[in-house]
Amino acid sequence: MATNSSLPAHGSQEHPPNELDNIDPIWMSSRTARQIYALGEVEKDISRLLSLAAQSMALLSLPQTDGPEDDLPQGAERSEKFVDVANEYFERLDAIHIAIRSSLAHIRQSRIAPSAINAPPLNFIPPPLGVGLPSTDADGTARGERGLQEERVERDAWKGILDALTRIKQARDRERAEAAAGSTGS
Repeated sequence: MATNSSLPAHGSQEHPPNELDNIDPIWMSSRTARQIYALGEVEKDISRLLSLAAQSMALLSLPQTDGPEDDLPQGAERSEKFVDVANEYFERLDAIHIAIRSSLAHIRQSRIAPSAINAPPLNFIPPPLGVGLPSTDADGTARGERGLQEERVERDAWKGILDALTRIKQARDRERAEAAAGSTGS
């Protein structure tokens, strides 16, 4: 069931307040945006889940097969570590399950038509920095497919250029004002 909280839980814990401050406000702008952000967190959880599975398998193997760089505990510590890793694995799996069910409930509640959720075209390769919306220039020609992250990098670069030019103009204006004040004072 979808929740109306500001952000669905990630993993087995709530987000600490300082972590919520680091989230781009665009992800807090609507319930759908929060759900998309939550699915991004699920993707990270799945990555951690696979890591935990690998760690569990290594802990289940015979100690004689451990490499020197594996840094795995021995004896009873190995069993205790396996229990800890297995518990985290199942907690993370449960959190993933809840987040996915929450997102599906949100889609059902929003009554999004299945025809609106289109699969990507055959042989589609997403841009390396994320998928964005297809866009066109003013004359109607396609600009190319760039991801959301690429668009943000470009936006930040333009903001940086504007900021630098503004500072240069202010410095020149100050120099001119000082030069003018110096020439009238002589």
